[in-house]
Amino acid sequence: MSGFDDMIRSAAPGGSIGKPLMIALGALLASGALFRQSGAGQTASVPTQPTSDEGAGGVLGGLGGLLNKLQQGGLSEVVNSWVGSGQNKPVSPGQVSSALGPSIIKMLAQKSGLSEQEITQQLSQVLPGLVDKLTPNDRLPTAAELSQRM
Repeated sequence: MSGFDDMIRSAAPGGSIGKPLMIALGALLASGALFRQSGAGQTASVPTQPTSDEGAGGVLGGLGGLLNKLQQGGLSEVVNSWVGSGQNKPVSPGQVSSALGPSIIKMLAQKSGLSEQEITQQLSQVLPGLVDKLTPNDRLPTAAELSQRM
């Protein structure tokens, strides 16, 4: 899993990321909780390539669910900038909090030991670069592509 850890660290401004945020990102992406909550379909605005791993609780399901949840929360234009080529648009802590919803933010805060304010602040800084790095071909990666990067 060190490849994933390295990818997360490289996405963070300054390349530094604390253990609590690593725990929260792991919960957000690897748990698949967002994928189950937001339904099995991906929104049409994020180009995807379905694999048998989607929805299985792995990183693909978690990443697809995260993007879907953010888009449903009104951040489609921002998310598309992270997935597509070009400049990543910033996202504010308030936008992250609103798009993910209070129950997910509370769960991430509990898992990480950070306050809800700290978790939304840190996610707003890390998510643009992380999603950009996890979607190098302007779409969700296939399982084979993801395993090559890890």
